[in-house]
Parts: sequence; C-alpha cells; structure tokens
Amino acid sequence: MTISNFIKRGVEISRNMKIRNLAPIDYQRKVLKKLVRKAGATAFGTHYNYKQILKSEDLIQQFQASVPIFDYDSIHDQWWHRTLKEEANICWPGKIKYFALSSGTSGAPSKHIPITTDLIRSHRRGSLRLVTSLPNYKVPTSLYSKGIMLLGGSTALEHKGGYYVGDLSGITAKQVPFWFRPFYKPGVKIAAEKDWESRITKIAENARNWDIGIIGGIPSWIQLLMERIIEFHQVDTIHDIWPNLEIFVSGGIRFEPYRKSFDRLCNRPLKVMDTYLASEGYVSIQRYPDADGMTMMLNNGVFFEFIPFTEENFDDNGKLIGKPQALTIKDVEEGVDYAIVMSTNAGIWRYLLGDTVQFVNKAKSEIIITGRTQHFLSICGEHLSVLNMTDAIKMVSDELEIDVLEFTVSGIEHENFFAHKWYIGCDQPVDKLLFRAKLDAALEELNADYATERTAVLKDIIVEIIPTDIFYKWHAKQGKMGGQNKFPRVMKKDKFAEWEAFVKTISQDKADKVTG
Repeated sequence: MTISNFIKRGVEISRNMKIRNLAPIDYQRKVLKKLVRKAGATAFGTHYNYKQILKSEDLIQQFQASVPIFDYDSIHDQWWHRTLKEEANICWPGKIKYFALSSGTSGAPSKHIPITTDLIRSHRRGSLRLVTSLPNYKVPTSLYSKGIMLLGGSTALEHKGGYYVGDLSGITAKQVPFWFRPFYKPGVKIAAEKDWESRITKIAENARNWDIGIIGGIPSWIQLLMERIIEFHQVDTIHDIWPNLEIFVSGGIRFEPYRKSFDRLCNRPLKVMDTYLASEGYVSIQRYPDADGMTMMLNNGVFFEFIPFTEENFDDNGKLIGKPQALTIKDVEEGVDYAIVMSTNAGIWRYLLGDTVQFVNKAKSEIIITGRTQHFLSICGEHLSVLNMTDAIKMVSDELEIDVLEFTVSGIEHENFFAHKWYIGCDQPVDKLLFRAKLDAALEELNADYATERTAVLKDIIVEIIPTDIFYKWHAKQGKMGGQNKFPRVMKKDKFAEWEAFVKTISQDKADKVTG
C-alpha cells in the first residue's frame, strides 16, 4: 500500500468508525480528570492538592476553587521559570525539552511556552482531524497524493543546553511523523533556513519541482509567497505552477479580507479551512466549508474555560479584575465575547490565553475568534473588537472595490476629547476622506456603543492610507518576518508613537529617492 493510499484508507476508517458521542461537558470532564491525575505528583499538583481534587464529587468545581487563574507573567514567575532552569516535574511530569517563543502581536519580549511530547501528540491528532475533514470539502481523491506546503517559522531551533527554543511551527515540523514526510514541503532543509527572504526565495526557485495540493499558513505570508512564486516564474497565477492546488489551511487571523487578493492570484478560488492553533494548544478547526465557525477540540488534551469579556472582568489594558467566575463549555452563550482559559498536557494550568472568541453555534461547539484581550479599542466606552474592525474594513473595501490587507488603529487625544487614528495598507488609488466616511459609517452600523460615542466624546476618526509594504518593513524591523507573526490591529500609545515615527521615516526616504 502506498503512503497516499494509506492516508486515504485512514480517512475512510476514521469517518466510518462508531465514535461514542458524549455531551461536550462530559468530554471536557474526562480531559480534566486525565490532566489532573497525570500531574498529581508534580510540584504544581502537590501544591494545589490534585490528589484531593480527584476525590471530589464535582471535579471541575473543586479544580476551579483550588487553582487560581494565571496570565503568562504570574505562571512564569511562580512556576515556569523553574522549568527553564531545567528542573523536572514542575507543572508536568519530566523535563521540558522544547519551548515555543511567542510574543503574540504585542511586541513584548518573547514568552517561553512549554511544549511537551504529550502536547505535540495532541497537535498531531488535531492535524489528523483536519485531514479527515477533507472529504467534507469535496476534494478529488487524487489530492491525498499531493504535496502539502506549510509556511511557518524556521525549523532551526536554538539549543539552550538542556532544551531547545524556537517557533511552534518549527518545533512541530521537526516532529513530523514518518508517513507525512514525503508530502511535507518545502522539506526540512529549506524549512530550517532562518532568514525569511532566503527561505521564500528558495521556495520560489523550487516551486516547479513540487506538486502542491494543500497550502497552509497565515494569509498575509502565504499571499506574499504566492506573489513571489508568480513573479519568479513569470506566470499569471499560482495554478500555472501548482495546477492541483485545492485547499488553503488558514491560521491565526480572519481570512475574509484576503479573499479577493487570493482570488486574483489563482485561476479558481481555493477552498479555505480555518484553524485555530495556539502555541499553548490546538483549539479548533473548521470541519465543513459552510460551517458557521470552527469546531472546538474538546477531547484533545485541553480543558477550556471561558470568562465573559466585560468591563467588570477586564480593565482597559485587558488585565483580569479580581476573581471572576470562569464558565465551562456547558454554560456559555452564543454571541458573547469570552476570554479563553486553558489547562493542557504541557503543564499549562488555568492560563489566560489572551484571545477572545464567540460561540456562533453552541450545539456544535463552533467558535470564531473576535480579538485579543489587550487588542480592543475602548478609550471612551466604544468597545470595538478586532472582529468589528475587520468586518468594517471588509465592508468598505468591498464597496470601493479595493484590497486592504493590513491595518492598525490607536485611540488618541483630540481637541480635549478623543479620536481614532487608522493606518490602512492599500496599494490602489483611493480617496482617504471617502474611505474615512465609509469606515465611520460601517463601524456605527456594526457597533451601537461606537455609534453612541461618536455623538459624544469620540469626536473624529483619522485615516491615513499607506503602501502595504510599510507594514512588512515594520515586521522586518521587529525581527518578525514570516512564521506565526501577525500585525497588531490595535496599538497602545507608546508603540503607536514608535510606529508613526517609523512610517514617517519610510515615507520621507521614499520622497527623498523621488526628488533625488
């Protein structure tokens, strides 16, 4: 049996298996029990009396009552710093051999997220579930024999004595199972290239040697890669190089704003599968093309809790206030923003991930990502989420028939009141005053609080249209080209000042070249 037949057979078997269907909360209770039992003898488990928690009649309630909620700083300072000193059995059995470097989109120093063998297995199971969902997208069976291009961080990890650090995608790529290796592109050698420009240049040079059927990564970086390949080979679309390309596995950010520009790079639309894979754990995948959202993975080594993202629970900087009640999957409601709390098989306990989600179909446990706890805009009560912003940008770009691939915004003081200042990445001619008016109207339509504040103390919105490549040059300046890096949609005051100075410098350099 060939490898491709092996995969096809595995898909068929998994789809025909009689799976015991439990209620979502029952899956989650089983996961939590397994996590608590395995970590019972660790320093963390001993401190919080995990053995006693296991004896409780209500495991979840006792777990929540015994273990506090942590953010990165608190769990690192109290526990994870010991794992970085190569101590064993701190929050999970054994020593931690890998740490994923993750700074999110805040620009803060890199966080070291523990990655265990158990967590890597969970990532593999999540990826396999993604593969077994392919038949739902009505792809040709020949797709199972095609290459899979994954554009993540470099697989070259930094050795720190007793452990390795690097990008999550680099860590998982080094753990690729044997059956997947013949399909994995660009291959181990090119994937290990640390320099982003060098890596995508080598991919472009070798693109004709591969028959790619699936491509995966963050939309902005995949678009840049496809543009580079098309330019290098002097062709019209990516399908001139990869005629069998059918599926784009999107991760990290909302895909819709990129759809039009992707379509221009293809001779037929790609089928899109959204995924939500954080360094801390695999959260969800889109199982069907017409699904309302992504299905949460409730039986894959992660126990989830949800805190309503309200002014009572979070301050203006997205920090937790007091000790709010965290809800389980059983008690959530559709259409409410929740901050995710995770406990995982990497010794990550009641960890505030920093992302916010909404349930769009509770019966199917389907969610969408709405933003970040620290990346929302509410300087005067307007409560704009990243989802509001992204949807508004899409409404305007569709109406004006333009592509907006990047944007960022900040709240500023304005004439004794407040304003929002936007930087919009667009490479087509557009009247910024027209864009501003339509963006303002779209935001008022999407968010009642915003509409109210626009009649009160939110006196104006200011829009600047800049070339998209300035956003990528900022990434380069921050050392964040490629991988899982995303541009911050909302910037705080100090970072925004640094960004504006950077934009001014780049714009002046371009002007000097023109006049020179």
